[in-house]
Amino acid sequence: MSLKSTLHNLKEKYKGTKMAPAFNALHTFLYLPNDTTHGGTHIKAADDLKRTMNTVIMALIPCLIFGMFNAGYQHYHALGTPVDFLSWDSFSIGLIKVLPLIIVSYGVGLGIEFLFAIIKGHEVEEGYLVTGMLVPLIVPIDLPLWMLAVAVAFGVVIGKEVFGGTGMNILNPALTIRAFLFFAYPTWMSGDKVWVHGAVERANEIASGANVDVISGETILGSLAQGNGAGYSVADMFYGFIPGSVGETSTFLILLGGLFLIFTKIGSWRIMLSSVLGALVMGLIFNSVVDAGWVTESSKFYGLMSTEFWHHLLIGGFAFGTVFMATDPVTASQTNKGKWIYGFLVGFISILIRVFNPAYPEGVMLAILLMNVFAPTIDHYVVQGNVKKRMKRLKAKTA
Repeated sequence: MSLKSTLHNLKEKYKGTKMAPAFNALHTFLYLPNDTTHGGTHIKAADDLKRTMNTVIMALIPCLIFGMFNAGYQHYHALGTPVDFLSWDSFSIGLIKVLPLIIVSYGVGLGIEFLFAIIKGHEVEEGYLVTGMLVPLIVPIDLPLWMLAVAVAFGVVIGKEVFGGTGMNILNPALTIRAFLFFAYPTWMSGDKVWVHGAVERANEIASGANVDVISGETILGSLAQGNGAGYSVADMFYGFIPGSVGETSTFLILLGGLFLIFTKIGSWRIMLSSVLGALVMGLIFNSVVDAGWVTESSKFYGLMSTEFWHHLLIGGFAFGTVFMATDPVTASQTNKGKWIYGFLVGFISILIRVFNPAYPEGVMLAILLMNVFAPTIDHYVVQGNVKKRMKRLKAKTA
């Protein structure tokens, strides 16, 4: 019996049962079903949800691979052991640490998606394909897998399914998961020990009295927040040879991914550009305040305030959040004018939170979540403004 006939028989077997959504999801994972629509008007197009999600994943793959190499490179660099970036020694550590994060993210998230599809009797939606890849890229390398599993379960159920599933959620699921991790397990999501593999373990060994070398993996944002300077060159910040979350360090690869999403018309260039403009404006304001002498070096805000305004684009998770999460078509503004307003405020508020939040100098996550909440309001007033303009033109014509 051929594979085609076997799949057809299985499809007929599960047709009409509660297990049909789960089978259909596996059956059509890499291709569309061999069915044709009958009756009524319908639209033929190649850009379905599955292809859209796969396109975003392709844009994320370079960041994922780079993050694996960088994880090992930062580990050996912190130990003072020379190692080539593009070496098996670097990649093997990243592979061993990142692959389990991906497996847990997809395993737990898709498992819950399948469960809700079976219970509710609807088809499994492909929205988690991107979320499942985003989550491992925005967390520290040594995050315990059980914490990730709990956070993914929370993010999928509370941040998505309770609203009705893909397309109905008001908050970005990946950022909801990251926010849960930060507020539930803050010691694993901040500080100078979580961003480099082995740093937390070494700190625990030292606390227990072991005589081992300490590993410090302070990020640029953490260093600047304490007034210690960046400690890395602009080239290192741009290409990503710095500590940080798994996939957020390389602005260069994120930029290429953003251009790919714009070219394929998946990501909104208006949101990306306006977010950058908002960040630059806020950075310029802070630089002007420092230049005017209103903030001195004794201030706890001086380090990040005095940072070159355009450097804010290269450090932390700003670039990654702007390209891959602020542009989420479900939670972002839908109108063209609304996208400009939404994106500008994301960038503006990101740098504002980054500077004034000493406990968590990375503000892009909170900024995007905040603007997710206000995106419908922005679109509402944009639409109402357009309606009023048209009504005025209509009155002028009939007068």
